[in-house]
Amino acid sequence: MSNFWGSLPHLQKGERFIVGIDGLSRAGKTTIVKELGEQLCGRYDVHTFHIDDYIVSKSRRYHTGQEEWFEYYQLQWDVLWLRNHFFEILQMEREFKLHKYTASLDCCEWQNVRLPDTCVVLIEGIFLQREEWREFFDYVIYLDCPREKRFAREKEATRKKSAKFERRYWKAEDYYLQTIKPEQKADLVLKV
Repeated sequence: MSNFWGSLPHLQKGERFIVGIDGLSRAGKTTIVKELGEQLCGRYDVHTFHIDDYIVSKSRRYHTGQEEWFEYYQLQWDVLWLRNHFFEILQMEREFKLHKYTASLDCCEWQNVRLPDTCVVLIEGIFLQREEWREFFDYVIYLDCPREKRFAREKEATRKKSAKFERRYWKAEDYYLQTIKPEQKADLVLKV
């Protein structure tokens, strides 16, 4: 992490530094974000976003007629909406609204977001370095964790559904690794 601390600028009034914490499922992104937030606290105002809070309802991402991996990679989020209404305005807007997913209701509800003028923004999630979003990050940390280790972190009942992982999640992850090459594009790669 020493590379990260050396890359963190002294923020002038009104500046924001956008950090992406990218990695595949169960790589440890949420843990790293929590640790970073704690370390940055006191030095900077910090605001964290979890990209999975902004997925779309199940009807838009399951049983669409597309292959399951495609649904997960392309339809899990409204990628262009997030680009236009989140990523593009993140550097300058102080207040904005996002549609936040509520799993128990399987719908999105509007959430008011208020950011300090000067802050570090941490965004964690899978597929963050996709072409539509990568340019909006000032710095990206990629967590490289072997599939076997990540899968072992799943609940036992979930691990029994490995066929779904093969069809949906792992194919999407393989696509991301082969086409985007996140390890090569990240500013810092952490082997976890």
